[in-house]
Amino acid sequence: MTSKPKIAIIIGSTRPTRLADKPAQWMLKQAQARGDIDVEIVDLRDHELPFFNEMASNLWMPSQNSEAIRWQETIGRFDGYIFVVAEYNHSITGALKNALDQAYKEWNRKPFTAIGYGGVGAARAVEHLRAIGTELQMVSTRSAVHIGGGDFMAIMPRGGDKAVEDIEANLLHSAKAALDELIWWAKATMAAKSVEL
Repeated sequence: MTSKPKIAIIIGSTRPTRLADKPAQWMLKQAQARGDIDVEIVDLRDHELPFFNEMASNLWMPSQNSEAIRWQETIGRFDGYIFVVAEYNHSITGALKNALDQAYKEWNRKPFTAIGYGGVGAARAVEHLRAIGTELQMVSTRSAVHIGGGDFMAIMPRGGDKAVEDIEANLLHSAKAALDELIWWAKATMAAKSVEL
């Protein structure tokens, strides 16, 4: 197989004051530097999804809402995902959960990893994301990138407001591991899908 996996970095927060752009751009830079994947940012702000109100998941019947269908078409183009995860009350954002619920078939048998940020590096939110991903028949990497504690405060606007590059020495190892695993799983799932009857 010669085609490079196509990976979406999904920004999972839509708040006007979100921090997500900093880690998203840093992760984009890490992924692009590799040369073994094609990667682009998918911003939930660009998809005005209603709260999920379809008759059923699109596993069972086609969605009716045009924005939901556009979202499904957008994410369906990718072979894997990197979620940018803020932690809200031990979980992912409502916007990200809603976006996950708005599709089903498009997520199936595709891998994902995450870059999370918060007091404990969004560890609890990433674990919740992994549980949701399992139900969507996705494959989670073991590794993820966690920006927590002092590093989190250093890049917060009301903290040090530093660039992620200022703390990246603490993140590069986990970013490499997460991307290595994501690419392995993307290639494996792409190969498996290519021989399905």
